[in-house]
Amino acid sequence: MENPLCILAAVILLGGFLDAAAAQKNDTATQSFYSSSINSTLKSVTVEPQSHSREGQTAPTATAAAATGTKLLTTTVRKNKLDTKKTKKNSKEVISKKEKKEDSEEKTEDEKTQLDCPPLGLESLRVDDSQITASSYPRTGLGPHRGRMNIQSGIHDGDIYDGAWCAEYKDQHQWLEVDALHPTLFTGVILQGRNSIWRWDWVKTYKVQLSNDSVNWETCMNGTKHAVFVGNENQEIPVLGLLPVPTVARFIRINPQTWYENGTICLRAEILGCRVNDPHDIYASEQEPASKDNLDFRHHNYKEMRKLMRSVTEECPDITRIYTIGKSYLGLKLYVMEISDNPGKHELGEPEFRYVAGMHGNEVLGRELVLNLMQYICREYKKGNQRIVRLVTDTRIHLLPSMNPDGYEAAYEKGSELASWAEGRYTVDRIDLNSNFPDLNNIMWDAQEVAVDKSKVSNHYIPMPEYYTREDAVVAPETRAVINWMQDIPFVLSANLHGGELVITYPFDCTRDWAPVEDTPTADNAFFRWLSHVYASTNLVLANPDRRVCHSEDFQQHNNIINGGAWHTVPGSMNDFSYLHTNCFEVTVELSCDKYPHASELPIEWENNKESLIVYMEQVHRGLKGVVRDKLTKKGIPDAIIKVEDHDHDIRSAADGDYWRLLNPGQYKVVVWAEGYYPAVRHCNVGMELHATICDFGLTKTSIQRLKEIRARGGKIPQDLQLRLRALRLRKLRASTKVTNRLRESQQKQARKARSSGAQRV
Repeated sequence: MENPLCILAAVILLGGFLDAAAAQKNDTATQSFYSSSINSTLKSVTVEPQSHSREGQTAPTATAAAATGTKLLTTTVRKNKLDTKKTKKNSKEVISKKEKKEDSEEKTEDEKTQLDCPPLGLESLRVDDSQITASSYPRTGLGPHRGRMNIQSGIHDGDIYDGAWCAEYKDQHQWLEVDALHPTLFTGVILQGRNSIWRWDWVKTYKVQLSNDSVNWETCMNGTKHAVFVGNENQEIPVLGLLPVPTVARFIRINPQTWYENGTICLRAEILGCRVNDPHDIYASEQEPASKDNLDFRHHNYKEMRKLMRSVTEECPDITRIYTIGKSYLGLKLYVMEISDNPGKHELGEPEFRYVAGMHGNEVLGRELVLNLMQYICREYKKGNQRIVRLVTDTRIHLLPSMNPDGYEAAYEKGSELASWAEGRYTVDRIDLNSNFPDLNNIMWDAQEVAVDKSKVSNHYIPMPEYYTREDAVVAPETRAVINWMQDIPFVLSANLHGGELVITYPFDCTRDWAPVEDTPTADNAFFRWLSHVYASTNLVLANPDRRVCHSEDFQQHNNIINGGAWHTVPGSMNDFSYLHTNCFEVTVELSCDKYPHASELPIEWENNKESLIVYMEQVHRGLKGVVRDKLTKKGIPDAIIKVEDHDHDIRSAADGDYWRLLNPGQYKVVVWAEGYYPAVRHCNVGMELHATICDFGLTKTSIQRLKEIRARGGKIPQDLQLRLRALRLRKLRASTKVTNRLRESQQKQARKARSSGAQRV
C-alpha cells in the first residue's frame, strides 16, 4: 500500500504545477492536502518564501520539489553543496585584465539557482532545546538537546556537555524527534557521529518518520518499501540523505536501524526544510527577522569575493582602494580593501584600523560580515550618514576578508552544512595560522626572570627570534604576508574574526610556564576588557541573557568576554604578536556557534553584528594621540618611545612622528624620549568623549647629538654649543673629582682604623 504522506506529497506537487500557472495571473498559490492516517483535518497550505533568502531568489516551492523525483538519494560531503549561489555580472576592471577575464569566463554550477531547502537551525540554535525530544537517553549530557550538528563535547566524557544524543537502549525502536513548530516541507536529513576523543559511536543506517501531531507517524517510503538512508562511516564527516519525496509535516523523527558494531546509537543531526503557510496556524503571520540593508547576502568564493570588492570600488572610487599583501600557498592573493577619505596615504594623526577574517578558512561568517561592511560603509557614506562620514574621514580602515583563502575554498566546495568541523581550518600545508606567529611572550618573560632590573627589559617592539627568520622555519606564506603588513602600516586597533563560539577573547592568549589554562593579563588589561565589552554588549546575540551555550563553555558567567589564556593557551597567536611586536591592540571575536552558517542566515547575522562592528572601530579614537617633533626643526621624530606611568607597556611613534596610545579615561603622566634627545614629560587627561586627547611633544636634541651631526657634516661648531659643551665637561670634571675625593677619604679612614686597631692589640 502506498504511504499516505507520499500520496500527500504527490498532491502537493501536482498543486504546485497548477499554482505555477495561476501565479502568472498574480493569484495566491494554494495547495490542499489530506492525510487520514496523520491528520483527518483538511488544510490549505502554501509554501512560504524564506524571508531571509538572498539575492532575490525564491524559496523552494512544492513545484520545485518535484524535481527531486522519487529515487532514494544519499550522498556525502564530496558531492553536495546546499547553498544557493548566483554569480553577479560586473563590468569595469579594477584589479587586472587577466583576473577580469578569469572571472568572466568562469561558468560553474554557482551560476545556477539551487532550490534545496535551508536547515531548520539545529546547529545555529534557531531550533530551541524544547523542540528536540528522544525515545531515551542514559543521562543529561547525552540528551536530545546534544544531538545538534557539529556540537563539540567537553574535555571529559560523562559531564553535562557530551558530544551527541545517545540512546539508552540499543534497538531499532530508538528515535530523535524535532518539532518544526509549523507545517514544513521536509527535504532531507544530515547526520554526524558522536564527538568524543574517548569513544567511537555513529549510526550507519536510519529511517525517517513524519507526523503532524507527534502521535500518528508514517515512515518515509521509497516506492513500496520503507526508505532506508545511508548514515555515517566515522564520527565527523556529515552525510546527507534526501527524502525520496519532499513531504509536508510538522514533526520529523530519525529512527536508527544499524550502528557502529563496537559502539552504540549516537548521532548529531541537521534537518532541511521549508516552512509552508498554514491558515490555521495562529503564528503564521510571524516573519523571521531580516536585514533592511540591501547587501549581497550570500557566500562568496574567491572569484566572487574579488568581484564584490571591485564593485565596491566602482561604486565609491573616492574613498576605497584594493591592494594585496601577498599570496597564499596555492597562489591566491590576499586582498585588502582600504576605506578612507584619502585612500593610499597615511595622514598625519589619523589612526589606522584593521579587521582580519578567515584565519581559519572554514569559519566563514567573518568573511561575509567584512564584505557586507565594505558595501554598507560605501552606501551609507554616499547617503550622508554622519556617523559613517565621520568614521571614514577620521580613520583609515583596512579590511582583510580572507587570510586563508585556500582553506575557505576547500570548505566552500563542501557547502555550509556539509563541511565538517575542521574542513578548511588549516592551510594547504596543514598549518594552523592561529598559532603560527612568533612566540614573543616567553621571550619577554624569560628575559624578565633573569634580569636584575625588570624595568630595563623591553616590553614592546620585541624583535622576532632568529629561529623564526630562518628559511627552513615552518611559517606559512599567509603569516609572513600579514607580518609584513603589520610592519608596514602603524595599526592602532584590530579585531580577528573567528567562528564556532560566542565570546570575545583578549590578550594574552599564551600562558606563563605552559599552563593549559591560566588568566594571563597584559599591562593594558583594563582597556582590553573595555574593548571586548564594547563588542559583546552591542552584539544582539551575546547581549541576550537567555541564549543557549554553544558547546560546553558557559561564557555568560564572564559577561561573554574572557582572557585568552583563561580559555585555553595559544602560543604564537596573532593577538599577542600584534601587542608585543607593534603598537596595535587586537582582540578575537568568536561570532557564532555555527562556523559556516547557511546563506539564509547571513542577513540575521549581519543585523546581530552590524552595530558591534561599527562601534568597535570607533574605539580607535579613545586615549591619547599626538606628534613627537624636534623642537627646533619641527620635524616629526620616528621611533620615539611613549611611556605612560604605571603602564608597563610602551609604544613608539610612527615614521612621521605621530602616535596613538589607547587608554581608558583618567589623568596620566606621559614620558617621551628618543635617541639623541632629552626626555619630555607631560600630564595628559583622557576624557569620556569618543575622541582622543591631543598631547604633542617637542624634544630638544642633546648637545652631544648636535655635535655628532655637525661633525658628520664637517661644519663649524657654533659658539653657544661650544660653551654648552665646555660647561658640560666642567660639570663632569667636578662630579668625577668629588667621587675621587670621597673614595680617597674613605680609603684613608679605613687605613687609620686599621692602624689604631693594630696598636690596641699590641
